[in-house]
Amino acid sequence: MRTTREPGEIFGPRMTLFADVLSIGLATAVASLPLLTAPAALSTACAILRGTREDRPATAGRYFRLLRQRLRTGDLAAGLAAVTGVLLLLADLALARTGLPGGGAFAAVAAAIGACAAVTGLRACGRPESLTDWPAAVGAAARRSVQDLGGSALVLLALVTAALCAWMLPPLAFLAPGPLAMALTAIDVRGHQHRRAKRRTLPTRSG
Repeated sequence: MRTTREPGEIFGPRMTLFADVLSIGLATAVASLPLLTAPAALSTACAILRGTREDRPATAGRYFRLLRQRLRTGDLAAGLAAVTGVLLLLADLALARTGLPGGGAFAAVAAAIGACAAVTGLRACGRPESLTDWPAAVGAAARRSVQDLGGSALVLLALVTAALCAWMLPPLAFLAPGPLAMALTAIDVRGHQHRRAKRRTLPTRSG
């Protein structure tokens, strides 16, 4: 991504990127309204924002063009799995509040499982593989979730922050997907850079 201001440009590239993130967030919220399209919508947002590192435009028009090109049965299946998982989690938590023996422990376990699943799913949306192969993206995200606990904590923090913003100011719910997608993309890029740097510093074997 360029870091200098072009002649005649009123705002710098960072302000332009901030505006792009908000517009992508709004487009993602609209594309997620059918619910089954939510994973594909968030994955597309991450792909568009990742392209800013190569100075590719992050516009709502480009976002919807890419989303139309990629929507397929696998994307809808991923959406169905995500919606089913959320409904099951809500049902389990509601059941735990009915006063059944061990309900508190059951709720804690269900919440922990839900958090792990959410982190894995969100990290999968942030991976480039999600554009063409959801199983590969989920598998790679599951491995990275365990190997990179710091990144997983950041993903969970980003999700909680987006949810709190939407809860406190409902209009922000239509913009929250943008910063969330930016966080997921940054965490994935950070992981790739960290692994490359680690490989460069590994000592070479002689003999």
